Amino acid sequence: MNLKDFDWKPLALVPLLALIVLPFIGSASTWVTLTVAGLAMGMIIFIIASGLTLVFGLMDVLNFGHGVFIALGAFVATSVLGSMGDYTGSSSLWVNLLAVLPAMVVAMLVAGAVGLAFERFIVRPVYGNHLKQILITMGGMIIGEELIKVIWGPLQIPLPLPEGMRGSFYWGDAAVEKYRLIAVVVGSVVFGLLLWTLTRTKIGLLIRAGVQDREMVESLGYRIRRLFVGVFVVGSALAGLGGVMWGMYQQNVIPQMGAQVNVLIFIVLIIGGLGSTTGALVGALLVGLMANYTGFLVPKAALFSNILLMMAILLWRPQGVYALSK
Repeated sequence: MNLKDFDWKPLALVPLLALIVLPFIGSASTWVTLTVAGLAMGMIIFIIASGLTLVFGLMDVLNFGHGVFIALGAFVATSVLGSMGDYTGSSSLWVNLLAVLPAMVVAMLVAGAVGLAFERFIVRPVYGNHLKQILITMGGMIIGEELIKVIWGPLQIPLPLPEGMRGSFYWGDAAVEKYRLIAVVVGSVVFGLLLWTLTRTKIGLLIRAGVQDREMVESLGYRIRRLFVGVFVVGSALAGLGGVMWGMYQQNVIPQMGAQVNVLIFIVLIIGGLGSTTGALVGALLVGLMANYTGFLVPKAALFSNILLMMAILLWRPQGVYALSK
């Protein structure tokens, strides 16, 4: 990425939105609490959306069944964490991580494995046909939700935070929840790894080249289909990780949670520019901040505030803040 040619304007929207809202909130401590909460929510949404933006940007697949991997990851986490009560009950954050990290890894492995089957039997027959992709992947999500109900039941299951992740840090009068800071760190790590992989590695180079000119890359002896299947599996695994984070954020999980988050995910992708990883980050942070600010200032407007945000962004840049050029 050439920093001289990089467009910094969309990134400036995040601090700009925060500064514009400050006078309306009045209290600096409340503003800090809301801002950190918004950034944390945005980072979790980014982790979920990053998988879908990879799949669309690199494979041109509209996967409306993405939500099933979110729910699956969250439910797997309830099973793993439920069997590690000695670790989750400790007041030490480091001991808690001995339970949370394995839960994240197992959730990603299960979601990735299911994603492999999803791509093979549901998505592959409809490559190149967006209308059929929408219909069949939504059907796949419904089937996935019903299978989750068969395994874990149809009722809400609690997913409490481990003891060491509860509570808040205090900066002056501002209270910042520990888990929200953890979410910001995890989201930043995921973004950094994705950006590094796509821009600094041979695999990333092959993926981007395959998007631009698939035939040329295949003529050099590389099997692009296998590479793209790997991208779908990674996208599904990231959705599973996001499901764990979102479930712990909500502190409960339900089979329909993936479908509920789907609307936010697509708002983020449209704001960011379909297929853009950096755009997904900007879109997710804006959505998270907007949801928290409007929920505090104008609660009745919170339900449609992100729709208004999306409309405003599209009036400025109809293709999203970082449109993916093909």
